[in-house]
Amino acid sequence: MKLKDFSPLVFLASLGAGGIAVMPFVLMQYTIEHGKGLITRSQLWAKGFTGIIAGYFYSLEAIMIVFTVLHFILTIWFTIKLVKWMKTNKFSELINNPLKNTAILTPLISILMTMNLFIGPIRYFISALSGNFQSLFMPAMIFWSLIFMYVLFIEIKLLGISFKNGFDITKINFGWLLHPFLLGMLTTVGTGIAAMSQNASIANTAAFMTLISGSMGIFLLLVKMIVLFKSHFEATELPENQFLPSFFIVIPNITLFAISAFRLGHFLEHHHGFHLGAYFYLVMGLSFAFEIWYMLFGLSLLKDYFKKHHFNEFYVTQWGFICPLVAFVVLGAFAYNIVLASPVFYGIFVLTMIITVIFYIELLIKHIKCSRNKNIGLSCEV
Repeated sequence: MKLKDFSPLVFLASLGAGGIAVMPFVLMQYTIEHGKGLITRSQLWAKGFTGIIAGYFYSLEAIMIVFTVLHFILTIWFTIKLVKWMKTNKFSELINNPLKNTAILTPLISILMTMNLFIGPIRYFISALSGNFQSLFMPAMIFWSLIFMYVLFIEIKLLGISFKNGFDITKINFGWLLHPFLLGMLTTVGTGIAAMSQNASIANTAAFMTLISGSMGIFLLLVKMIVLFKSHFEATELPENQFLPSFFIVIPNITLFAISAFRLGHFLEHHHGFHLGAYFYLVMGLSFAFEIWYMLFGLSLLKDYFKKHHFNEFYVTQWGFICPLVAFVVLGAFAYNIVLASPVFYGIFVLTMIITVIFYIELLIKHIKCSRNKNIGLSCEV
């Protein structure tokens, strides 16, 4: 990708890779009995799986390894490009455009996904991390706090630009939800620290900070959803193809805030003696129920797009299809554990994971072809 064509939205590719790496871990965490805490590789294989079952779990581990490595490769590569691009006029033009400046938030979302990889897949494989897990929370809290302060700064700055500069609200799209998406990811990591840290000071500090980011994120999600649906109801047709993937960004938003509420509940139980009971069922059940009908609604809207356009076009925004699929499986695993442990649901989650991996590979091939101008029969916009 040439520097003049660079877009921060490419970080959706590294974010998606990280999300795919997390999917198998979450499935194992919430569908396999392993005792308290987060599952480790030694706990899994202590069960003595053999044959097809063993092959299945080896496949899950392979997905975690491959996509974790891919996440780091893409993150490093895109960060080098981002630093160079930020020195150009294109950066200031983007920041001052309220209709497009949400794109600058994707690198931050990807960095927060990196923290989830350390908590999940990386800790799963490295016994030194799982054996000394509590000692990691202080450095994690420091790193997360620095990101927290920067995210609040950039969010308030971008919102200020929107209020001061003004813009044509009829031209907005669901990509506008990257604001609450970032705040949701920030809150999810913070509530994870609060729920899992045994240090009361760390846990309480992280929990309160997540109330700031979480309340801001939920407020923006509600306001923006109302404005977006009003705008789309008033439109006479669907937006242009490059904006269609953003329809599904609602799903990762719901997943992140639901998981945050789930973890905050565990924090209250562990550190403040609350007994929340059915709270977890309601949070996970309602959130996953919402995602089921919204996913079906989104697919019905984009049916013609997939038939006629997706496979012969490439837009960097197409990477936006990966996170909703990941989010659906991740929240589904939570719901499987708390709401309904159905083999039908489990089969759907595994099938969705396979589709997501294939989908990712298809997008990666198209992205590479377009970046190298090897785009015979492919309309590109990178």
